[in-house]
Amino acid sequence: MDKKDELLLQHFQQYLTDHRKQTIERILAQRTRHITVVLENILQPHNMSAVVRTCECYGLQNLYIIDDNNHFETNKRVLKGSNKWIDIIRHKSKKVRNTAPCLADLKSAGYKILVTHPDVEGISIENVDVSEKLAVVMGNESDGVSSEALQLADQKVYIPMVGFTESLNISVSAAICMHTLLPKLRRSNAKWQLTREEMDTIRLQWMKKSVRRADLIEQEFLRSIA
Repeated sequence: MDKKDELLLQHFQQYLTDHRKQTIERILAQRTRHITVVLENILQPHNMSAVVRTCECYGLQNLYIIDDNNHFETNKRVLKGSNKWIDIIRHKSKKVRNTAPCLADLKSAGYKILVTHPDVEGISIENVDVSEKLAVVMGNESDGVSSEALQLADQKVYIPMVGFTESLNISVSAAICMHTLLPKLRRSNAKWQLTREEMDTIRLQWMKKSVRRADLIEQEFLRSIA
């Protein structure tokens, strides 16, 4: 953070109750970018929204959206405001396939690419090693993950099931994956928590979102110190 943001962070403290500040600190302590979810061309707004809400509830800070059709839509009733508290990174360049660039960016950031797929060549989500940074790719409701995602994957993973049906709703799949991976991660020796600098940046973002007319308050404060 630069000096201006440090001063803003101090300034916004006075507008929050002690309970709100404690809540922010409690949630920040559990936030992680060690694991992220990648949604590839999801079709239904309620499914998209349910996954966003699930990721926020389980403590993920980043969520990646591959949107070749540029029709990203959400359902506010399903979101319950969860999208305010996480960083949604969209790959939506027109007239190109966005899967390869998105996964390339994640690989360059040190992520192992896991693609959810009901394949005997894969491993159970229960057996995934959480010591490495993980990006879990989930495909759309009709076709699943793309051939590109499968080719670029480091590992196929599946959710163990014992029924006739081969797949689950994407929001259910996301919840199961996160419920399996996140508790294991927090019990591990991996350095999964946010850095101090990341926490400061997100703390300021969350404080602003917790205060009414935050933009006006910020503008007035910056004028006062100019």
